[in-house]
Amino acid sequence: MTTKTEHITMDTTGGVQIIDITGEVRKLLTTSDLQEGLATVFVPGSTATVTTIEYEPGLVADMTKALDRIAPKNSRYEHDQRWHDGNGHSHIRASFLKPSVTIPFSHNTLMLGTWQQLVFIELDVRPRNRTIIVQFIGD
Repeated sequence: MTTKTEHITMDTTGGVQIIDITGEVRKLLTTSDLQEGLATVFVPGSTATVTTIEYEPGLVADMTKALDRIAPKNSRYEHDQRWHDGNGHSHIRASFLKPSVTIPFSHNTLMLGTWQQLVFIELDVRPRNRTIIVQFIGD
């Protein structure tokens, strides 16, 4: 069993940004020389997330609207009262979606569904430099 750890870095603009990272993770897997195992994709931080969706404009818009229903920007958050940083809703949204996803791979190929892509979602209110950790465990 071998473990390989890689990183994807990006700058975000703040606000809800949904970014397809499927291709980057596939490329990292291809260069890993692993054939069978698990890929874990993790974003450190409490105002961003990774998940899977069908990455198409309609669903991206629907996801953005759903996040606003789950934790509206204009609601009162105790976090904002304490820290005055205006991102209480960002923390709540990220906690519902979680910071990681694990995807099996076989024959050096991610085992995603036909319409399933891996996405990073920025939820903070300000631009950030993000590092996504991609760890492969397998043979």
